[in-house]
Amino acid sequence: MITHSEVKAYLNRLGISEIKAPTKEYLFELHEAHVARIPWQTLDIFAGKPTPMDIQYSVQLLIHQRSGYCFHLNGAFTALLRALGYAVSWHKAGVQPLGQEPRINGFHLGLTVSLMNEELGEEEPWLVDVGLGDMPWEPIPLKFGKYAQGPFTYVLEPSGITDQGWRLIHDPQYSYVGVDYAPEVVNSLELFKTNHEFYSRSPESPWMDLLVVRQRHDVGMNELKGCIWRKWNGSMLDTVEVSSKSEWFEILADVFYEPLVNYSTLERDQIWAKVCKHHQNWLRLVEDQRS
Repeated sequence: MITHSEVKAYLNRLGISEIKAPTKEYLFELHEAHVARIPWQTLDIFAGKPTPMDIQYSVQLLIHQRSGYCFHLNGAFTALLRALGYAVSWHKAGVQPLGQEPRINGFHLGLTVSLMNEELGEEEPWLVDVGLGDMPWEPIPLKFGKYAQGPFTYVLEPSGITDQGWRLIHDPQYSYVGVDYAPEVVNSLELFKTNHEFYSRSPESPWMDLLVVRQRHDVGMNELKGCIWRKWNGSMLDTVEVSSKSEWFEILADVFYEPLVNYSTLERDQIWAKVCKHHQNWLRLVEDQRS
């Protein structure tokens, strides 16, 4: 699906120089590097420049110092993993926001990777997801139980809304409750295109006026929501209000690895103006709630 030169360029974006055999250890290295160096973001939608979700476009997007959200990130990662010899399957999934019910609505593209367990002499499925934003740091075996990763703990359990499906419950410190995955393998991204169009272009999209960028690391994560930068480091949470335009764009580039290479100076100014406008509206809302 992608060329050898594209594989090398993709790995270079991840800070990985060597192509290795498709082992569990290499999968972990790839996953950790991906969530650390390529953020999940709604920035393009917020800026009015949504990007296509087809695999080839997504691969080029990431190779050329950009980022995206689940369809771009998990789609491109699938192409890389398959080119490296991994067996990857797609699944229909759905994220449960806080205060809402579980769902499998195809607004999330889920992945599993089949790895050989040498001791048992059989293939084992692993949950792989670089497209969740405040996502797991490393792959999780598709075995029900608790999984501690740095300061966060995830729970994998049977889905309560579909037979043979599974549910990943997020750490309570995170921004949503969990994700449900359907067990059926999906062979085409056509199933997800309508939802991508909704997210990207509908006035009712939750991301049309909400800029969020998230990046994971081994002991926590970073989140930039409008002008608010939240930094989780171990058990500590530090919150910073960013009021300087130059500092805001420096944080995007240096912390989140998102230098906005295809945005002009005018477009950057427009993004900042919209961010500030929504931040002021949010501050007024907070003040009204206090009074």
